[in-house]
This record gives sequence, C-alpha cells and structure tokens, in this order.
Amino acid sequence: MPIEPGFFRIPADPNAPPRLLGSRCRSCQEVFYPRRRICARCLTRDTEDLELSTRGSLYTYTYVHFPLFNSRRADHGGYGVGQVDLPEGPRVQAVLSGGPGDFRVGMEMVIELETLRENEAGQDVVVYRFRPAKATQATSAASAKVEPS
Repeated sequence: MPIEPGFFRIPADPNAPPRLLGSRCRSCQEVFYPRRRICARCLTRDTEDLELSTRGSLYTYTYVHFPLFNSRRADHGGYGVGQVDLPEGPRVQAVLSGGPGDFRVGMEMVIELETLRENEAGQDVVVYRFRPAKATQATSAASAKVEPS
C-alpha cells in the first residue's frame, strides 16, 4: 500500500512502473505534483487529474549517510535524495536508489517502488523513488517486489 494515498498509483501489472498522480490546470495548462484543486499559477478551480511520466532528468541531489527513517533496511548505510524534472513540468523531490557515486546532474531517472516497512496489518508500505535509467539489472533486482493494491 502507498505510504500516502493519492500521491502515486501502484499498477496492476507488477512489471509496470508506478505512476505519480498530478493535475493540470485546464485554463493555463500548468502541471502540478502533487495534485491541486486550485491552480497556483492562475488561481482557477478548473484542474484535471493527470498521470505523470515515469522518467525525468535529475536536477540536483545529495547523499545522506545514514539509513532512511522508519526503513526496514536499517543495515543500509545511506540514501540519495534529489529533485527530478518531469517532462510535463513539475520538479519532484524523491528518494534516489543507488550509491553515493551513482548520480550525475542531468542524467535520466526512472521511477520505481521501495518497501519502506510493514504496517500493523502485515501489509507492505511502499514509497516511490527514482533510480538512474541506465542502472544495472542488479540494482533493479535489489528493489523490493511490490504487489499492486
């Protein structure tokens, strides 16, 4: 299950990437993530829901050298955090998958899911993250398998 409902969709096909859920203003065409009911650009109340691209370009990043808060992977020594520019316009902040030397500003990134923890009901709680698009298969295989909700 997503850590926060309404921010991303887990696809029914386990091989398909998750989709971030944004909105587009019907009046000025500005695109937002996360979704908005009122356009922050022109203040109209006429927005529509939109599934955003699964790929983007790394705008900036940093690497944090201790485990992600509340992660079941406490043995992992750190994680990247970055901002990814999506083709539709929004700049999305997200956790990055990879080591401290794996990222370069401008590189193509692709979205994936990571299991953060298990909730009281025994369900996996997942977050989205981005990884370098040219990451090795070993990196992708190390990603947690997530069942669709």
